[in-house]
Amino acid sequence: MSSYQKGTECIHAGYTPGNGEPRNIPIIQSTTFRYESSAQMGALFDLEATGYFYTRLQNPTNDHVAAKIAALEGGTAAVLTSSGQAASFFAIFNICSAGDHVVASSAIYGGTYNLFAVTMKRMGLSFTFVDPECTEEELSKAFRPETRAVFGETIANPALVVLDIEKFASAAHEHGVPLIIDNTFATPINCRPFEWGADIVIHSTTKYMDGHANCVGGAIVDSGKFDWNKYPDKFPGLTTPDESYHGVTYTERFGLEGAYITKAVVQLMRDLGSIPAPMNSYLLNVGLETLHLRVPRHCRNARTVAEFVKNHPKVAWVNYPGLPEDKCYDLANKYLPNGTCGVVTFGIKGGRDAAETFMAELGLASIATHVADAKTCVLHPASATHRQMNETELAAAGVSPDLIRFSVGIEDAADIIADIAQALEHV
Repeated sequence: MSSYQKGTECIHAGYTPGNGEPRNIPIIQSTTFRYESSAQMGALFDLEATGYFYTRLQNPTNDHVAAKIAALEGGTAAVLTSSGQAASFFAIFNICSAGDHVVASSAIYGGTYNLFAVTMKRMGLSFTFVDPECTEEELSKAFRPETRAVFGETIANPALVVLDIEKFASAAHEHGVPLIIDNTFATPINCRPFEWGADIVIHSTTKYMDGHANCVGGAIVDSGKFDWNKYPDKFPGLTTPDESYHGVTYTERFGLEGAYITKAVVQLMRDLGSIPAPMNSYLLNVGLETLHLRVPRHCRNARTVAEFVKNHPKVAWVNYPGLPEDKCYDLANKYLPNGTCGVVTFGIKGGRDAAETFMAELGLASIATHVADAKTCVLHPASATHRQMNETELAAAGVSPDLIRFSVGIEDAADIIADIAQALEHV
């Protein structure tokens, strides 16, 4: 598959049927898999053989779709999770434990911020949140001896700040830790973070990858490039024997290309079970087959919407990295030259009350706690996805009280503009 373009990989990667086998990825809707002897089953439990025995850990449908996403991102291995939130948790927890520390961009999805700052804090992990536009010196100061990872979003949800991936990757590697990037908004169609120095990529596949609001899901992809063996004291879970598997050392048995994902599957999935249903993975794959067609349409429509609202007298401001006047335009041109995403944020003159009036008057666009699918939807993050944050935290995340997150779908752009125009007439 490495010789194919991304559009072809969207359709063909991850699964090659044999003679007389299903042309589409089959739905293996089974919890269990049969074997003829206890010895065969025991070899699976000892990680001495490959195969399937219980869907809580692995399932063929899930693995075919994970392999497709790995190919799209240019990674060596991947695993699907039951949600994007699970992917965020697994990606960090796979290499961190109580007492460890993570440096994270402050401009991230509100649910991710709450996971890090509240829930994982209760588990003994600490996080330092830095301005994504900080200097190299400020970024370096955020690291501690116990730092184990750096985390950021290619395009922040909903602040739409484009992360300087190379700057964050350089800082991470200087301190001997991997850079984990949430590439949900950009998708591998517009950006492949591994090409800029990232080590691990995650997705909420619920968004553009599924593309139709059919199924919740997540994915974790490993670049296979980070040398865990170089820092054995920092990453003992990967570089020292795992007694729950009779002393297997993941980097020795599975190499740098497979150690991280294998551990996530055989340890975290084994114990926490955040696996997607095979049917959900099948639906995800249906979405992936048109990802390369839908993402450019989302971007074109979003650019049209951004151009319209920036010139409207009732709109106070607009953020869209694809606009030349946007503060992230240069970074977008560097990392996302073919387009950014289908999300536009803007504020209505009159503040929060005006924003709520505008949203209530929309007809085509739906008020929904969702983003990045075929249908246009809108949300007021300060009242919803980022509701748990205080004013200081909201400001650090780039979420002002009047911010409207407008997720532009793939409907006809003229109809989307007409809906916005008529709603603004009521403000």
